[in-house]
Amino acid sequence: MVLFLNEADVQQLLTMDIALTQVERALKDRALGLAIDMPRARIQTPAGIQHVLQACAPELGYTGFKYYYTVPGQRSATYVHLINMKTGKLEAIIEAVLLGMTRTGAASGVAAKYLANPGANVLAQLGAGYQGMGQLEAVVKALNIREARVYARTRDKLEAWCKKMTEKLGIPVLAAASAPEAISGAQVVNIMTKSATPVIDGDWLQPGQHVNAAGSNALSRREIDAKTVQRATLITVDSRGTARNECGDLIAAAETGRINWETLTEIGEVIAGRMAGRISKDDITLYESHGMGIQDIYTAAKLVELARSRKVGTELPM
Repeated sequence: MVLFLNEADVQQLLTMDIALTQVERALKDRALGLAIDMPRARIQTPAGIQHVLQACAPELGYTGFKYYYTVPGQRSATYVHLINMKTGKLEAIIEAVLLGMTRTGAASGVAAKYLANPGANVLAQLGAGYQGMGQLEAVVKALNIREARVYARTRDKLEAWCKKMTEKLGIPVLAAASAPEAISGAQVVNIMTKSATPVIDGDWLQPGQHVNAAGSNALSRREIDAKTVQRATLITVDSRGTARNECGDLIAAAETGRINWETLTEIGEVIAGRMAGRISKDDITLYESHGMGIQDIYTAAKLVELARSRKVGTELPM
């Protein structure tokens, strides 16, 4: 039998606190050589794009993958498959739209925990879509955020989004009049858009800020400008291999020699104490998040554990 968890089951089981714990553990284990992650593989067809993220978590006893297929203008069907490493049998299938959004946000929350200045309590965010919900909640949970300022181009949708997030998180989530207004005085800056052109000017940044750039997971996307990259004292990524394949934000810096794909610092290395994080309170730090299958596997494994203890989900005759 194979345990199946649908989106409603995942919503019942998953919290941001769980995602933060599991994603941090996944990143650290990979940095220590205890877990394996493969960069996302894509197949482009005339109708859509197939995406597969593979990973192996020996510490949990699972190997597996996340699969989704995107068609322009339609919401993708997304599933995580967990395979028992001892038996070789498929053990669980988890619908993963909510799971993916939550663990993506959690990665930014973990990065902020390790790279933001101690005492950071004001958060700025550019982007107020579905994925932005996870970004905002994760950093609020990971740090002692007392106020968030959010900017997006569609004002009426932004105000409704901010009201919803204020109620959800219990802190003021304010609709900023402009991106510079949101960023000024914030200690952490989240960027989560689908933009192909930069939505931030590096001149808006102030000493000591930490930037999470989480929307540029394709070479055709570029959320941050060259000045932002130039001003960053430390640039971290979730995975060097994935960044090289997907990070439109860093292409220009790589082409000019500002960065070397092979020597970029991975956030897991900072968590594990193998690489330095922030050195000075005035450093501007940057985390480029693209998504890793190992984050999905670790989060999904915890959901399966909880589902079995609480008798949630459906057993499939497979």
